[in-house]
Amino acid sequence: MSEYQYYEFVAVDRPLTSVQQRELRALSTRARITSSSFVNDYQWGDLKGDPREWMQRYFDAFLYLANWGTHRVALRLPVAVLDPGTAAEYCVGKSACSWATRTHVILDLHSEDEDGDEEYDGGGHLAAILPARAELAVGDRRLLYLAWLLCVQNRELADDEPEPPVPPGLGDLSGPQRALVDFLRLDPDLLDVAAEASTPLKKQTPSAATLLRWVKTLPEPEKNDLVVRLMRGDDSHLRSELLARFHGPASNESTGAGRTAGELLAAADERWSRRQQLAQQREAAERERRERAAAAAREQRLNALAGRQEQEWQRVAVMIETKRRKEYDAAIVLLCDLKALADRDGDAEAFRQRVLQLRERHARKPSLLDRLDRARLG
Repeated sequence: MSEYQYYEFVAVDRPLTSVQQRELRALSTRARITSSSFVNDYQWGDLKGDPREWMQRYFDAFLYLANWGTHRVALRLPVAVLDPGTAAEYCVGKSACSWATRTHVILDLHSEDEDGDEEYDGGGHLAAILPARAELAVGDRRLLYLAWLLCVQNRELADDEPEPPVPPGLGDLSGPQRALVDFLRLDPDLLDVAAEASTPLKKQTPSAATLLRWVKTLPEPEKNDLVVRLMRGDDSHLRSELLARFHGPASNESTGAGRTAGELLAAADERWSRRQQLAQQREAAERERRERAAAAAREQRLNALAGRQEQEWQRVAVMIETKRRKEYDAAIVLLCDLKALADRDGDAEAFRQRVLQLRERHARKPSLLDRLDRARLG
């Protein structure tokens, strides 16, 4: 398999300036560069730049995959909507880390699979995941918990490492969050175990009257500043920031069950074992059902065949004389039914003698004899 790498960067909050686009073009002559994105794939060579630095300077989202099994996604949010300390509480290992600049906090999530990817078309992955960034911006902490769970899955934490606050709604992830789970190959059993301590997600849709009462409590200078920021259009997360302030941090997370990383892993292993056992039981039951159905169908065929043995032996002879492969195969099937009927009716020796005669008569047809041997006829 040839080497393949895919890079995709997206600017969400602000478009790239013409100067920034020229800076990126100087690093890649064949990349697809627009005012909002940089996309390139490599079957030889590599990106002439540091994705970490690019995230700090240019972009709000980044996705990378390679056909040897590496998946990586990074998201950048303003510190006004995501506290760096909150991000650091969940991003605690090599698989999920975070860092902050003066204005932003950046999450960097990794997944490795030694088996690699048979299909490695990068298109569409980031578009499916990107809305999870907006969900995080309004206070939905499920993405952060998924990052922590990724570190648990990859055994990067001590068994006694306590679980951080568990956000509501883990059992009912959004589409973008589910896309992230799939891209990072998060263990479904581990996720299901974690979701057991998650409360249902409450829809937070305050009425206009409620919002008005809250806005009236804001100091006049602060409201003036907010209006100026809105009119300047230099803060695309202003709505997210205000909603997060309105709802408050307590509405976005629960305290969880006080579990540890080791307890979650053990519970996930137990769940996997139970699921495998149930799957084996279902498979055995289905196999038994198929065998009963096949036996009943065979018995029905034999009953229909009884009393017509001579006619069917004549059919076998006609099929063999055609010297066609398909006719040989059909003759073998019919002979197997005749053998089963003879065994059932106590005529096994008579059947054996007729097959020996048939083999002697067609001794110069190796293809037929091979089929008879494989069917254990003779």
